[in-house]
Amino acid sequence: MTRIEKSLFAIFCAAALTIAMGSARAERIKDLASIAGVRTNQLVGYGIVVGLDGSGDQTTQTPFTVQSMISMLSAMGVNMPPGQSLQLKNVAAVMVTASLPPFARAGQPIDVTVSSIGNAKSLKGGTLILTPMKGADGQIYAMAQGNVAVVGAGASGAGSKVTVNHLSVGRIAAGATVEREVPMPLGQGDYVHLELNATDFGTAQRMVEAINAVMPGAAAAADGRQIRVRAPSIPDERVSFIGRLESIDVTPVRQAAKVIVNSRTGSVVMNQSVLIETCAVAHGSLSVSVSTENVVSQPGALSAGQTARVANAQIEIKQEGGALMNVKGGANLADVVKALNSLGANPQDLIAILQAMKSAGALRAELEII
Repeated sequence: MTRIEKSLFAIFCAAALTIAMGSARAERIKDLASIAGVRTNQLVGYGIVVGLDGSGDQTTQTPFTVQSMISMLSAMGVNMPPGQSLQLKNVAAVMVTASLPPFARAGQPIDVTVSSIGNAKSLKGGTLILTPMKGADGQIYAMAQGNVAVVGAGASGAGSKVTVNHLSVGRIAAGATVEREVPMPLGQGDYVHLELNATDFGTAQRMVEAINAVMPGAAAAADGRQIRVRAPSIPDERVSFIGRLESIDVTPVRQAAKVIVNSRTGSVVMNQSVLIETCAVAHGSLSVSVSTENVVSQPGALSAGQTARVANAQIEIKQEGGALMNVKGGANLADVVKALNSLGANPQDLIAILQAMKSAGALRAELEII
C-alpha cells in the first residue's frame, strides 16, 4: 500500500460504503429515534477482589485497600487489634460498573465490569466480594459478586515484562442481581413521545408523514427532535402500538455536510454531502532532526586533565517544497476523494490542507476537529 493510499484510507472506506449503499434509504423509526423515558441507568460500586495470585495491591501504597479489608472483616465478626498492619498480596480494591437496562425487574441478572483502582498487576483469577451497586440518587439497585474473567496474560522476570491485553480490568457475566426496579411509564396521558437521535427538522417532518400515513392523525412534531404520537391508554395495547410504530420505515433527509478530523490519530472521515470548490493548493513539509553522539575525551599523558564524556549534537533542518496543484471541484464523495488524493498528502498534511480550504471557502462542509 502506497503512502497516498494509507493517508486517505478512511476516506476511501467512506466512499466505498457510499457507493455500495447508494443514496439515502429508508430506515426504521427505532433506528432513528427512541421512546422518551425508556433509557438505561448507570450503576457504580466500590468493592474488593480477593484470591489473586500475588498480583494484588501493594498495601503500603494503597491504604484504602487495607481499610476496606478491616471494615469487611469487622462486619463479619473478625476484630483486628488496633494498629495492626496488614501485608496483603492477593487483594485488590476495584470499582464495579454496570448499566441497568430499561424495565429491569428484581432478580434479573446483569453484566458488570470490574476495574482496579490501586496498583494491582492483574485481576486474573480473582473473586469479587458482595458489592452494592448504587445509582445517581444514592439508592442500591443491584448487588454484584462472582469470579472475574480477564482475557489476557502477562509475565515478568529479570527486568523484562510481557503483557497480552489489559489485565487490570475484567468482566463478570450476569455478575449482578437487580434488587430495585426503576419505574418507566410509557408516555404521559394519551401520548408517547419519540425523540430523534439527532435534531433534524426535515427528518422529523418525514417521520410525522410516515406515521400519519399508517395511523392517520396520530403524530405531530413538537420541534426538530421530539414527535408526539397519540397512543392507546391500556398498557397491553400501548406496547403493541409502540411495536408497530417502531417498525415504520422513514427515509431521512441528507445530513449536513461534515468532515470529522481526529488530530491525535490523523483520521479523516467525511459524509456524502461534502463538496469542494475548484482551488489551488501548495503544501510543503518542514522537518527538524536532532541527533546526539557521545564521545570520550581522553587527556594527554602526564597531564592534569581527566577523562570526560562529551556529547556532540547535530541539528539538521529540511524543508520539502510543495508545487502548486490545481484541485478540481467535486460533485460527489467519490470525486472529492479523487481531488484530495491528487495532492499526495499524508494524514497530518491533509488536516492542515482541509483547514486552509475551509478558511478559503473552498470546502463546503463543517470541519469538526475531535
